[in-house]
Formats: sequence, C-alpha cells, structure tokens
Amino acid sequence: MYSENLRVNYQISSWLMFMFILISIMIIVGGLTRLTDSGLSITQWQLFSGLLPPLNNSQWNMYFDLYKEIPEFKLQNYDMNMKEFKVIFWWEWAHRFLGRLIGISFLIPLIYFTFKIKFKKLLNLYFIFLLICFQGFIGWYMVSSGLVDRVDVSHFRLSVHLLIAFIILSLIFWNYLKIKASKNNQNTINTFFTFTFLMLILIQITIGAFVSGMDAGKIYNSWPLMGNSFFPDDNNLSNLFKISAFSDPSLVQFIHRNLAYLIGFFYLCIFFNVYKNKNKCLYKPVNVLGFFIILQIILGILTLLHGAQIIIASMHQISSIFLVSSCIYFLFINTKFNLQPSN
Repeated sequence: MYSENLRVNYQISSWLMFMFILISIMIIVGGLTRLTDSGLSITQWQLFSGLLPPLNNSQWNMYFDLYKEIPEFKLQNYDMNMKEFKVIFWWEWAHRFLGRLIGISFLIPLIYFTFKIKFKKLLNLYFIFLLICFQGFIGWYMVSSGLVDRVDVSHFRLSVHLLIAFIILSLIFWNYLKIKASKNNQNTINTFFTFTFLMLILIQITIGAFVSGMDAGKIYNSWPLMGNSFFPDDNNLSNLFKISAFSDPSLVQFIHRNLAYLIGFFYLCIFFNVYKNKNKCLYKPVNVLGFFIILQIILGILTLLHGAQIIIASMHQISSIFLVSSCIYFLFINTKFNLQPSN
C-alpha cells in the first residue's frame, strides 16, 4: 500500500484506473488516426495554442494551407477539399487533445497525493509522469518525420511511440494491482518465462506498428499462406536476415505472422506448466490470458483477410490492450514477493 490510510489508497487506485482507461482510449484513437491517415493533418506543434480547434473559416483555411505545403497533400491528397480535410483534422486534434488531458489528469492528482504521502513512496508514479511527457516529445518527433520528403511518418518512430504508450499503460496497471490485488504466496512458475512472454508480446506490438506504418497489412491478404506459399514469393529468404527486412512490407508481415505463432506456442508451454504443477492461483490468470491470445490471433487473421479494413484493424488493436493487461496481471499474480512499497 502507498499509505496506512485506506481512503487515500482507494483514491489512488481509482485515479490509476481512470488513467488506465484514458490511456487505453488514447491508444485506440491513435490507432484510428493512423488507419485514417490523419496523423499529418496538423503540421505544427502547438502545446497551448493548439488546445482549441479552429473556430472560424480563417483558422480552418490557415490549417488547410499549412497542410497543402507537405508531401502528403502534394503527392497523395492533392484533390482533397476542405470537408475531407476536416475529417482527418478532427482525428489528429482529438489525439493531441487526449495527450494534453492525460498529462493534466496525471500531474494534478500526483501533486495532491504528494502532500498526502511521502514523496519517496511516489517516485514510481513520478517516473510514469516523465514517460508521459517524453511520449509527447516522441509523438511530435514521429509527426515531423512525415513533413518532409515522405507521405507517411517513419514506421520506426511510430513503433517507438506505440511501444512507450503500452509501457505507460503497463506501469499504471501494475501500480493499480499493487493496491487492489492480493499478493501471492503460493508456488509459481519461473518468473523468467512470464517476463519473457511479456517481452515477446511487446516485440509483437512493435512489429505490428511496422505493419501499420508501411500499410503491410494491405498486401498478401490470405491465410495461412502468403499468396501461394508460406514465405512471400516477392522476396528471398536471405533478405530476412538483413536489417533492411524491417523496412520491407512483405517481410514485416511475414515476421508479424510467425511471431504470433511463436507467442501461441510459448503460451501453450506456460499453460501446461501451470496445470501440470497444479498452480491453482494461476488457473484464472492463465485462462484469461489464453482467451485474449486466441482473440488477438483471430482478429489478426481477419484483419489480413479484409485488407486492414478500419473497423477490424481497430478491434485488433483494442484487443492488444486487453492482451497486454492480462499478461501484466498474470505476471503480477505469478510474482512470489510482495512488491508494494513499505509503510
């Protein structure tokens, strides 16, 4: 517990759950911003002045004129009208507005609890706040990559942006569990395996961002084969072992597919280990984890078969939030020691 005062602990847990929900919404909106190609509609970083959307035609024309100066408009959306621009603008504005809301919603309660509790007990939460601030910088760093010489943002910067979002989400959920979930003193499986499993999922999310960033989900829309073969026929196997593979859409999709199979196999090993050793405290967490792995794989396949159709692709990303959360929960329950701060 953070405090001997149960009321304060309840307030902190409620706040952390609110932040978890808010950041989950942010991830969903961010995914839709990418899927609708809206991420470059606002070409300036306006920390305070960008809080309000355009309020008159003059302001709308200003934003549209700025958008017309970048390659995405000149090479891809040159026939876009104001009505169409407003659609992509609102997605990006909502994404940025949520970013500001998250920062304020985390900082103000954090300052309040600092007066209630010793500062050193909240250091982990201050670290999360620093990550949130850093995430804002990474977001602009990502957007800036698409303003010159290319029509999309760098898929590498996009993956970093998404990965940090999931790290923030995971840390918030972990701190929430430290208050709400009971510690486990029963026999558990080796934490190395559960932590490795979480790392595999985070790597998969990173590769998934590569797929999204390069629109790699819109090619080879078949399963289980990629066209007529297991390996994409527009490539050579030797290319898979080059660093350039991470910038090749067909190879990135191949890696994403097969990493999913590896994660599924790794999960089965954990599942059988839990039941073989009768780790009853882990039955529920491992079953919940398995459900979301199956759901994620199914949605991934459907996303491919439908050419990354927006609704299905968004559901695939929403499912990843539940998958990471269930993995964090499983890892937490599997931890033998009480990791809560001392009073």
